[in-house]
Amino acid sequence: MTGSSRINKPAAGIALVLAAMLSMSINDALVKSLSGDYPLHQVIFTRALIGLALCLVFVQFEGGWSILKTRQPGLHALRGLLIVIANSSFFAAIAVVPLGEATAIFFAAPLLITLLSVPVLGERIGPVRLGAVLTGFAGVLIMQRPWVDAGNLGVSRIVLLLPLVAASAYALQQVMTRRLGLASKASALAVYVQLVFVVVSLAVGVVAGDGKFAAGLENPSLLFLLRPWVWPETDDIWRFLALGGNIAVVSYCISAAYRMANAGTLAPFEYAGLMMAVFWGWVIWGEVPGPEVAFGILLIVAGGLAVFFRERYLAARPAPEPNT
Repeated sequence: MTGSSRINKPAAGIALVLAAMLSMSINDALVKSLSGDYPLHQVIFTRALIGLALCLVFVQFEGGWSILKTRQPGLHALRGLLIVIANSSFFAAIAVVPLGEATAIFFAAPLLITLLSVPVLGERIGPVRLGAVLTGFAGVLIMQRPWVDAGNLGVSRIVLLLPLVAASAYALQQVMTRRLGLASKASALAVYVQLVFVVVSLAVGVVAGDGKFAAGLENPSLLFLLRPWVWPETDDIWRFLALGGNIAVVSYCISAAYRMANAGTLAPFEYAGLMMAVFWGWVIWGEVPGPEVAFGILLIVAGGLAVFFRERYLAARPAPEPNT
């Protein structure tokens, strides 16, 4: 596609990103609402199975079954596993950690992508972006509250680190994708990821689905990971259906948005998802960020936006002419 024929609809792209962030925040709230009664592997399996069916419908609109063929099955499997790690770590955290707080720590991912681009992609980061990264990580450190005694923190420090583990896995798969490149359609990429979710969650269910590893556990995050499979209550079935629908909407809207507008234009609007997470945490569970958490959120957002705008500026700057 030539530059003159490339789609450039920033308003539509922004609208799609906001729709994706809304669906993602609802998805996270639904997972948190199910975390006290169902195992994570059952939630992920059901969500992925429904999402896979919907993504296969999208495949038909983007070219049919033939687009699912790939010469890089190992790469897609690795990407899928990293996304599984990111999702599982994050969801295990929100069983205990306030939704807005966990989401804010996860939004350190753009900062990690910037750091990983140095050793993996050979990119250079100047003092502006380095300062932005340090600012964001200062926010993460503040939200970890190292000066508070572990007994008074209200949550295990290991659990509080899980959103950062999720951000690291997500950042690694993003950098890996940029490094290796992908020739697949967006709907095919979504299908590969959902397939990995189905396989991994089903495997965990076979091993731990009877709840034998949950006996005697009291930690809510570990219980969420290891409790036995149960048939959903009638009132909960709609939540499982909504999970599958939401993940398909997120996958489609994100891929469509980044085809319609420049990444530098759209990326800052992804932070709307953080504000939505704080909103749902407050409305549903009465979670109000304390002063340290609120300050940490501001630093993470400031660092992330500074990185975005700096990269946008560098991308728009004309390349220096070669010496003659």
